[in-house]
Amino acid sequence: MNETQTITELAREFGVTTRAIRYWESHGLVSPAREGGNRIYSKRDQTRLKLALRGKRLGLSLAEIKELIDMYDTVEDESTQLQSFLDVLAQRRAALEQQRDDIQAVLKEVARFERQCREMLKADEAASAGKRRDKSNTG
Repeated sequence: MNETQTITELAREFGVTTRAIRYWESHGLVSPAREGGNRIYSKRDQTRLKLALRGKRLGLSLAEIKELIDMYDTVEDESTQLQSFLDVLAQRRAALEQQRDDIQAVLKEVARFERQCREMLKADEAASAGKRRDKSNTG
């Protein structure tokens, strides 16, 4: 990472759009300096953006990401920061595990409906074949 970067350089480095960076700026995640009309992002902004992207990958909300990142500027006790992060991770894990359980339950239900539909189709085919046989025997 360079000491400072423009919005275009930062977007390219992190694989995001400049619009996304401006959005995060509007929510206080990064706060670039200005040189004329250009935004200049410091090492601090680059680190905050990296942390924001990690939070996004974890599925955290923008508010959760901002709260965690802001701690690094305001809380001097690292153990408080780490405990807060562990709390957020535990909540995220619980939500993901619940989603997994819900998905497994729905998949079981889908499989049950598939079996019922196949059985009904098989019964219909057998009934149709029987009717065709009866017609050919009487005709």
